[in-house]
Amino acid sequence: MTLDQKIFVGLKSTRRKTAIPSEPAGPKCQWDGCGSSGAYRAPVGSGAEGLYLLFCLEHVKEYNKGYSFTTAPTDANVARYQKEATSGARATVGTIIPEATEIPIPFTVRSGSAKSLNARKTAAQRLVQKAEPQKRKLKVLEAKAFETLGLSSEATAEDIRKRYKERLKMHHPDANQGDRTSEAELRASIEAHKILKVNGFC
Repeated sequence: MTLDQKIFVGLKSTRRKTAIPSEPAGPKCQWDGCGSSGAYRAPVGSGAEGLYLLFCLEHVKEYNKGYSFTTAPTDANVARYQKEATSGARATVGTIIPEATEIPIPFTVRSGSAKSLNARKTAAQRLVQKAEPQKRKLKVLEAKAFETLGLSSEATAEDIRKRYKERLKMHHPDANQGDRTSEAELRASIEAHKILKVNGFC
């Protein structure tokens, strides 16, 4: 029997080859002097939201220990990594998230509800809307109340109060030496003021 025969062709050697140490797959740990695989993400920090540094498990723990999630200053070593990443001197992963300039639209489909329509307005539009005086059509009693006091519908709350006091003094029986003829005018003025107050005009 020779080794060229068919039965020997499919056989493999049972001797094991010595394993060559392979480089860690994927990105390397970004900690200075570390060659391990960087499988764990760590946030860069304020001013670079959305960007991350990659570390091995041991160094991501160390980074997070020194990282301040509040306004307190971070560890000096971590601060150096953050500064380098923010300036672009150290490579990062992720995409920087730009700061929102206006309120995000809650829905893409336009809805007729007042809540969703107001959410679409910018802050500037809301301020303009608040600044504009609320103009609405007067109800019959409100129009009559303005007429009784002898004022236009554009009268301010101060104008209404001033005119009401004038009419009280003018038509009060004590101010007219007990004359009761102007009592109906007094009652009408009181009623008109009450209607305007209830409806938020003064």
